[in-house]
Amino acid sequence: MSEHPSVVYIDESKVRDYLLVAVGLDRRELRTARAAITELILRGQSRLHMRKESDARRKLILSRIATLRLDVTVFRAPKDGRSDTVRRADCIRALVSSLPRDSATTLCFELDETLVRKDRQTIVEAVHSSGNAGSFAHRHATAVHEPLLALPDALGWAWAKGGDWRRRCDTEICVVDI
Repeated sequence: MSEHPSVVYIDESKVRDYLLVAVGLDRRELRTARAAITELILRGQSRLHMRKESDARRKLILSRIATLRLDVTVFRAPKDGRSDTVRRADCIRALVSSLPRDSATTLCFELDETLVRKDRQTIVEAVHSSGNAGSFAHRHATAVHEPLLALPDALGWAWAKGGDWRRRCDTEICVVDI
C-alpha cells in the first residue's frame, strides 16, 4: 500500500486472474466513506454488490467512490498453475509486507467461512517472515455488516472489467503482480 492507511478493506475477484483488492482508508475518513456508501443502498437491498447492479447504478457508485480519499492496491496473481488458495495466500503475504512498518493497521476481509482459518495462518506467517513489527488486527465481515467492503468489490469489479469501467474508477490504483 502506498499511503499509511489505518483500515484496509479487502475483497477478491477470480474472473480472469486472481485479484486481491485492498482499499485503505485513514480512520478519520471512515465516517464520511461509510455515509457515502450506505446512502447508495436502495430500499430492499442489504448491501451494494456490483455484479447485481444496473450499468446506471454502477456508474453512480463509481462516481461516488471517486469522491473519497482512498489508497487502492490490486494484488494480481495470474492463472499459472497455482490454485486459488495458493494465489490468495501469495497476495495476502504481499499485502502484509506492503503495509507501513510499526503502524497499527486493521485488515477487514470479505467473509468467506472456508477461508478464515487459512487467512489467519497466512497473516501470522507473513508478519513473521516480512519482519513487519507493526500492530495488526484482522477480521472477516460480511458486506451487510460492513458497508465499506463495497469499496474493494466495486473497484475490483471495474478494474477487472477494464475499458471505460476501469477509467471510471477515477482513482490511482497501484497494481502489484505476484
